[in-house]
Amino acid sequence: MANSFSTALSGLNANSTAIDVVGNNLANLNTPGFKATAVSFHDLVTQSIGAGLGSTQVGFGVGTPITLRQFSQGALQSTGGPLDAAIQGDGFFIVQAANSNTEYTRGGNFLVDTNGNLITATGEKVQGWTRTNGALNTNTAISNITVPVGALAPPQATTTNSVDLNLNASAVARDQFSTSVQVYDSLGTSHIVTYAFTKTATANQWTYSLTIPDADVTAPFTPVTGTLTFDSNGNLISPAATDPPPQIGITGLVDGASDMNISWNLFNGTTPRISQFSQPSATSAVAQNGSPAANLVSVGLADGGQVLARYSNGQQVVVGQMAMATVRNPESLIAAGNNNYQTSAISALPAIGLPGTGGRGSVLGGSVEASTVDIAKEFTNLIIYQRGYEANAHMVKTEDEISQTTINLKQ
Repeated sequence: MANSFSTALSGLNANSTAIDVVGNNLANLNTPGFKATAVSFHDLVTQSIGAGLGSTQVGFGVGTPITLRQFSQGALQSTGGPLDAAIQGDGFFIVQAANSNTEYTRGGNFLVDTNGNLITATGEKVQGWTRTNGALNTNTAISNITVPVGALAPPQATTTNSVDLNLNASAVARDQFSTSVQVYDSLGTSHIVTYAFTKTATANQWTYSLTIPDADVTAPFTPVTGTLTFDSNGNLISPAATDPPPQIGITGLVDGASDMNISWNLFNGTTPRISQFSQPSATSAVAQNGSPAANLVSVGLADGGQVLARYSNGQQVVVGQMAMATVRNPESLIAAGNNNYQTSAISALPAIGLPGTGGRGSVLGGSVEASTVDIAKEFTNLIIYQRGYEANAHMVKTEDEISQTTINLKQ
């Protein structure tokens, strides 16, 4: 009979622990990336009474419950936050805690600190790859992702340009049409290249002259000239797609920038960019690959875990790549606080790689993964565990009354 007290007490402790788990789940109902914990009960070893080799068995109650974290997929919620990210599928973001321990998380609320490190909302540094020397190499070891906060993007000198336009097939000799393209030198100074086209007396033929202002160079600029010839269908046939493109050589820039050599791309692959149809001469598009120096405007996370930096000249550059890890038995991970997990002695080694590869899930920018806590299920569990606690408390009371009755038998 004495064992019934400890049996009932084990039930009180077990149900109390289960209620604590429910309370923690409900407290994290709105924690991004939080995974609900389930409670697993198990009985204690039984004792045999009498000589019947187990014909009469009485248990010693219930053991301390085992908590099992359930890594099911949470709902994806669009936030519009530039540095929010959600994982769809298996895997974890990799972070480095203040004590340099490697931890794993599904929480996707990130920000950038004053040193340019991409960090979690609680200060852990996000791990991945950072663009260095103009290249992003994901074949190296992961490290802190650093973005160029406040950095000035260097200028890019123009090396190629193009104009898409139509020259009027109805033009007569000496009719002219001109357009221009803004290009940049190695110091980021802009220059205007003017494209002047003149109809010749020969059918389907135009001459061109490419110039820049004389004020931009130390000596008068010598125009780049040539002839464009079209067939009877208005298609450019000379120069041909296989011919070297015209080159615009600019030397002696007054701002001290390096000499420039710009290729004029007349073809998009094998398709001419210039046509001659019986329509007014007009430019439809211009392009060039140079840019001035620019300030960093914002940083954001794109789909796939890419870290994008947007500059004041409109250019977007991939400056980092988030890494992801998968663990074959994620239930073995130990909660480390701050919505992070650590590996335990029975955890499989994490496999690290790019999102969307090797069984790893995909990363969606501008979203977070909602908590997997089901409020209805938790309240149902709360009622069950409460009734279990009350039943075991009633058992203690009953045993107390039986004990008093037994004591009174001596009187």
